Amino acid sequence: MSLVRGLGNVARRWRELNGVNYWKGLLDPLDIDLRRNIINYGELSQAAYTGLNRERRSRYAGSCLFNRRDFLSRVDVSNPDLYEITKFVYAMCTVSLPDGFMVKSLSKAAWSRQSNWMGFVAVATDEGKEVLGRRDVVVAWRGTIRMVEWMDDLDISLVPASEIVLPGSAINPCVHGGWLSVYTTADPGSQYNQESARHQVLNEVKRIQDLYKNEETSITITGHSLGAALATINAIDIVSNGYNKSCPVSAFVFGSPRVGNPDFQKAFDSAADLRLLRVRNSPDVVPKWPKLGYNDVGTELMIDTGESPYLKAPGNPLTWHDMECYMHGVAGTQGSSGGFKLLVDRDIALVNKHEDALKNEYSIPTSWWVVQNKGMVKGKDGRWHLADHEDDDY
Repeated sequence: MSLVRGLGNVARRWRELNGVNYWKGLLDPLDIDLRRNIINYGELSQAAYTGLNRERRSRYAGSCLFNRRDFLSRVDVSNPDLYEITKFVYAMCTVSLPDGFMVKSLSKAAWSRQSNWMGFVAVATDEGKEVLGRRDVVVAWRGTIRMVEWMDDLDISLVPASEIVLPGSAINPCVHGGWLSVYTTADPGSQYNQESARHQVLNEVKRIQDLYKNEETSITITGHSLGAALATINAIDIVSNGYNKSCPVSAFVFGSPRVGNPDFQKAFDSAADLRLLRVRNSPDVVPKWPKLGYNDVGTELMIDTGESPYLKAPGNPLTWHDMECYMHGVAGTQGSSGGFKLLVDRDIALVNKHEDALKNEYSIPTSWWVVQNKGMVKGKDGRWHLADHEDDDY
């Protein structure tokens, strides 16, 4: 068995840590094993962002940088051997969205004109099952590129979601039209989206549940920013339409915009076998948006990265919303008592992975995580070319 870092008593306490009692008594002060559990799923959410090819000059812009077999180790999650990625998920959208949602290639030979890689489905390995206490199925949805820069330009219209949320119910759950379009759009002529992201995930979850029907399982959905909104919709969809087969479904979402109307909240918070922990950084503006007509769902965990002595003060909208800064906050928050102490030994260099958040005295470069030479490789002929894509080999 490989070295497992930082998961404490998760195997013994997983039902409690995944919210069977709605995290009562665990949030203030934040339980040490819950911190570890949140960060475990936070890393998978971050992986879905880190793995995205954001270089628009590449013909593979908007795809995943790495193959499924090596993905978790290539994006450097703490425990890559705990899960096996079984499916990459792709999405497209029929409504007008800012460029931060879908990364479009400038190349005439683009891998896809419509689809983007949007995350993955994974299942606990045999080693992971032992460490986690059950066969955990994870759906990780990727976030957006610099969401705070285009929020004010985004249409916030609500659209009905009755097919997804409590079909046949008398209430009228509605969700943000943009989120729903990303989740449900399909095109029979598309190479990657003949099925919507929704059906890709639901079918894979069903397949895994059938495969491990004689084992104890759980389904955990995670995401940050746009990914958090998609995770919220996906979680209620799985439960409303019976894809969990009575196993518990939990969502851990970070920096989530609001998703739906009061009827959506009513449906979500009354669903059996469904729990959602919504991690919110106090200065982050995204979780406060949209305002009119939208309600929060689930249980809130408030953190405040402004309490951290490691981060630049006061910070800015990008660092307040950054996923690595969120995990830094979870590792060190002291709740209502105030102050900050890293009770989980998480490397402070990670907060500069994609942003400029760490104080200069720590001598860590800003936005330091890049593929070596930005994917440029030197051929035998001495010329450089872009090779920033790996095909799946299984």
